[in-house]
Amino acid sequence: MGDGEILAWTEAERLSFADLLESLAERDWSAKTLCTEWTVHAMAGHLAQTTRNRLKDTLVGIVKAKGNWDRMNTDQAIAYAARYTPAELVAQIREDAGSARRSPGAKPVDPLADVLIHGQDVARPLGIDRPMPEKPSIAALEHLLVSPFWGAKKRCRDLRLIATDSGWSGGAGTEEIRGPLADLLLAVSGRSAGLATLTGPGAALLAAR
Repeated sequence: MGDGEILAWTEAERLSFADLLESLAERDWSAKTLCTEWTVHAMAGHLAQTTRNRLKDTLVGIVKAKGNWDRMNTDQAIAYAARYTPAELVAQIREDAGSARRSPGAKPVDPLADVLIHGQDVARPLGIDRPMPEKPSIAALEHLLVSPFWGAKKRCRDLRLIATDSGWSGGAGTEEIRGPLADLLLAVSGRSAGLATLTGPGAALLAAR
């Protein structure tokens, strides 16, 4: 799995995300996502902005957020989305779908994980079934388990993850947790929406963290 393949997966997911947004009713754009501080409109702003941010934007944003990266992301997405209509944001996501630009310190797989997870963040509260492609999902899961930026490394300590819809398993722990790839990815990224289908002794441990 090389950087070119990861970027191709990311491009496909961004285009699919744009399709999802384009299919929504006008009222859906004000709905809350699984990221509770973001509406669908703000989430679209985040995905559009990530390929357009300059280093200067990140530096200014992190200073304003007093070093809190999550707060910077939240505030910048809301501010960016307010500048554009839904149609304009969809067009930006499509235009930049193949962009390799990413945040300082991010790995090539980080934007892939971001768009996979955020696709579910939008779809699930709206009752939309959004299948997650197997190979990209596995790549994202394996990255989250070792990345210092997502919190999953600490969240999943002592756990062994086993996908029930593929032959994948991962994690260095002994407490097993089983479930579909999409729900595992959501759960290890800290979203409670992924916990409902998970089974095994590790499920309770993950839910408590």
